[in-house]
Amino acid sequence: MGYYTSKEIIHRVYDAAVMRANTSVNKTLALAFLAGAYISLGGLLAVIISGGCPGLEASNPGLTKFLMGAAFPIGLILCAIAGADLFTGNTAYFIPPVLSKKLQVQDMLKNWTLVYIGNFVGAIFVAYFLTYQTDLFAKGPWLDAIYHIAEKKTAAPFYKVFLKGIGANWFVALAMWMAYAGKDVISKMIGIWFPVMAFVTIGYEHSIANMFFIPTAIFYGSPVTWTQFIINNLIPATLGNIVGGAVMVGFFYWYVYDRD
Repeated sequence: MGYYTSKEIIHRVYDAAVMRANTSVNKTLALAFLAGAYISLGGLLAVIISGGCPGLEASNPGLTKFLMGAAFPIGLILCAIAGADLFTGNTAYFIPPVLSKKLQVQDMLKNWTLVYIGNFVGAIFVAYFLTYQTDLFAKGPWLDAIYHIAEKKTAAPFYKVFLKGIGANWFVALAMWMAYAGKDVISKMIGIWFPVMAFVTIGYEHSIANMFFIPTAIFYGSPVTWTQFIINNLIPATLGNIVGGAVMVGFFYWYVYDRD
């Protein structure tokens, strides 16, 4: 068979979670920094492409959303194949071994905390040094595009961002699940591209991606504040991402394939 079955993926996920639980703090933070940076580079590419098409946005907004979705998956592909530690994927990985008592809850929470911090630092690094300091969005149409993204993401009610967070990480965790199904690089890339393209095109909320989008707009002088970013978007998106990964993917596949 050219790919691992759903039941076989569970055992590969066990190995991934155990490896992460046994990785030193310094190495975990380094891998998490890389993941935050990779996701942000994907976001940067997506805005450069989609934000550079204001005429297309006016006449065919759905196609512009697709262009953004088509470019963004490079970040998760880099995480999966080059190797990095992403919070949203880890929300799914740790659930099966914790529920089967092969890892402790504290192992999971320690990893989630360290990786979240590292992801944030990596995202801010790309936002400030590789985007703001290089003037990539210094003028229109890209400045208008990043402003619009930040304002839209911080204007929605808490519950809507939370629900969009569930949708985003349901897709992202499934993308990583499908990457574990692949036995070669091309299969892994295809398995990642479709779900990630879908969540970005739809407009769901990914907490790590938003660590790049909204701070970048703030660095460029957006009226959006850091408080609005954290309270209105980052907290509900993160909580939704946890549900999307831990429940919709980690729990359900553990229940079906490994509970007994």
